Amino acid sequence: MNTPPALSPRVPELGALELLLAVARLGSVGRAAAELGVSQPAASARIKGMERQIGVPLLERSPRGSTPTQAGRLVVEWARNVVEAARSLDAGIDALREHRDTRLRVVASLTVAEYLMPGWLLALHEASPDTAVTLRTANSADVAAHVLAGDADLGFVEGPDTPPGLSGAVVAADRLVVVVGPDHPWARRRAAVPGAELAATPLVLREPGSGTREVLDQALAPFGGTAPPRLELASSTALKAAAMTGAGPVCLSELAVMEELATRRLVEVPVADIDLHRPLRAVWPAGQRPAGPARELLGLTRKLPRRN
Repeated sequence: MNTPPALSPRVPELGALELLLAVARLGSVGRAAAELGVSQPAASARIKGMERQIGVPLLERSPRGSTPTQAGRLVVEWARNVVEAARSLDAGIDALREHRDTRLRVVASLTVAEYLMPGWLLALHEASPDTAVTLRTANSADVAAHVLAGDADLGFVEGPDTPPGLSGAVVAADRLVVVVGPDHPWARRRAAVPGAELAATPLVLREPGSGTREVLDQALAPFGGTAPPRLELASSTALKAAAMTGAGPVCLSELAVMEELATRRLVEVPVADIDLHRPLRAVWPAGQRPAGPARELLGLTRKLPRRN
């Protein structure tokens, strides 16, 4: 493929061409300067600079005003085509930005999507009612993959670290809790479950790739890691149901079990020797900055009260 030649240094910049067109239309450098919002000396200097750049005089100056020279009339005609093309480009860019600024694609981990995102999106709707939002849920590993692939404008993940290839900002804090049904032996236990015992106990767990599973695996790594799970389930609702039916201890977000703990359908089991706190992050491709509705949503997550 042939590479198009670079523009000659004799080609004036767009603002100078707009000024020349205004002078030709109004017949005066002063009136053209006033229309474009610049001083007359600055406009005169710009015209003279353009004449030096092109190498020919463009205007005939007299007490009655300024009119294009023969060469100037040619340049005015060419400049008109260039400026019209630039205005078409400008209008197209505005249309693209308007389209971008009226839609937002979000992908979020289940905990964030279920327990935090509704409040954030309500605040976004109140601030920008014309923004159309598409929300997809996935585990944290898949959230990162969607954002990296450009399938989402903004992602929200759980876990101790920002996924590779992404930049992020902490938007909330969360704590994992171990819960059991009220008939489970651990529900009547007074002493905290030590990390070694928790690691040796088959638990009902989220699937690999979830932020919940990653935090628990890291917390129990000093004790040999998690035992082979009794069950692996892909949602907080399924985990809670399993715990309530006596399938075994479950580890999941405190945000997900607040109602069940309050009504004693589940019982929290205190644990020792491990830290189950985790940050919740907004993420976007490294080297980029959230723009439009994504930036607005990110700002709202920082303004609204954080859940701790």
